[in-house]
Amino acid sequence: MLINLSDVLSDQHKTVEETVPLTMDVIRLKSGKYPVADSEPVHVRVEHVRDKELLIQADARLTVIIPCDRCLDDVKHEFVINSTKHVDLGLSDAELTEELDESNFIDGYHLDVDKMLFKDILSGWPEKVLCREDCKGLCPVCGRNLNTGSCDCEDPGLDPRMSVVRDLFKNFKEV
Repeated sequence: MLINLSDVLSDQHKTVEETVPLTMDVIRLKSGKYPVADSEPVHVRVEHVRDKELLIQADARLTVIIPCDRCLDDVKHEFVINSTKHVDLGLSDAELTEELDESNFIDGYHLDVDKMLFKDILSGWPEKVLCREDCKGLCPVCGRNLNTGSCDCEDPGLDPRMSVVRDLFKNFKEV
């Protein structure tokens, strides 16, 4: 969703405050596509600081469906985003200082809300997603979800190449 910034960038420097719908329905990453199950409207406030500097605040809440890392069942993960960006449209990304954020989500007089929130979603992405703490995962032989029941597969045992490591642990229990 685009927000027009012409009022805040004009000589009057009027603060722009809008509540817009989140139009992002899928989050695309290198690891796959993750559907957005639910989202609330995004509240955005843009105010002029000085020259071409803007302070952008955005509040959003969305739920993304991510597969469990062990059993691949769908897990709903909620993102609560309270973002504050301080951008200077007069500087290029190479000239930015530590206190300023990138402004690649602003194109001319338009603020792309989805593009701005994507970086916050990406930085808050969980390292590990589990459907529950004691998830048993999948059977390595037949692929059955072990949370729903056991399978009749034989235990393949440990890899014989790991026997040296196994012996190490047997001999030295403190390790």
